[in-house]
Amino acid sequence: MNQEFTFEPASWIPFRDKEVLNRMRSMRREDMEKHPNPDFRIKILLNPGAMMVADMVMRMKLSDDMDQPCVMVIPNPAPDAYQQVAELVNRFNINCRNVHIFALDEWADDQGNIAPLTYKAGFGYSFRKYLIGNIDEDLRMPEKNVHSLSNENIAHYSDLIAEAGNGGADITYTGPGWAGHLGFIDPGTPEFACESLEEFLTMGARVVTLHPLTIAQNSLHGCFGQSGDIASVPPKAATIGPLDIKRARNRFEIHALTTSGAFSSWQRMISRLVLYGPVTPLVPTSIVQLWPAAVYVSEAIAAPFDCDETAGY
Repeated sequence: MNQEFTFEPASWIPFRDKEVLNRMRSMRREDMEKHPNPDFRIKILLNPGAMMVADMVMRMKLSDDMDQPCVMVIPNPAPDAYQQVAELVNRFNINCRNVHIFALDEWADDQGNIAPLTYKAGFGYSFRKYLIGNIDEDLRMPEKNVHSLSNENIAHYSDLIAEAGNGGADITYTGPGWAGHLGFIDPGTPEFACESLEEFLTMGARVVTLHPLTIAQNSLHGCFGQSGDIASVPPKAATIGPLDIKRARNRFEIHALTTSGAFSSWQRMISRLVLYGPVTPLVPTSIVQLWPAAVYVSEAIAAPFDCDETAGY
């Protein structure tokens, strides 16, 4: 006789509504480009990474041609994408004098001290080396337009973005983490504790305590050796806040991360929850559903998934 085996998700899992989770698991590929917000546009492509490169270069070119500021909040590390952006800027002689670059987030130690630009696994180190450093000096944005999170600016980082962008960034480039984070806006962290979604959306940049899933996720990334070395991942981070996403004039999401090209991905389930589940601080990136956004999902992340008893580990 077959016996049904059911259980409640572990208590440390942020979003635990089983009805919603089951609905996300059963989503069909053909339904994933639909959304009740008509300005929240979702497109599934084989490899959407080139779309961010194209979008960044297009905005830089328009900024040059129109002699107008362009304020971007960018994710890291993305060395392959940023090398391509820099090469296209150089090839087409795009002057970035009016471009402002803001890092989305940065690591911090157990005392909340933000990592310096010399930290090789750091995000400021990465985008300065692979993006800024590869743009020809006569085309490169001025140093005063290049913003990394630091101990000195974290308290007013959101104000810096608003000041540079006349109220907010022109574009934020983001993608969800395993726990549903946006930047390092993790669910359930004391620094983003709030009573309502409305309060959550008023919160700006700060140093936060990372969710264990975020630490586990990053131990699989190249900066930390892709080997599950969880003790090598810093326990805290600095990040923009939900307020910075709300203030932005445009939002750009990419969901395309697999484990070094394998089918295995920590992003496949959370992508569905971010894009089609309820908007809640328990899934921080879900807030992008509230406003106009361009979302690109890879075919790999849109792939169906279920119990594969033959796969083992």
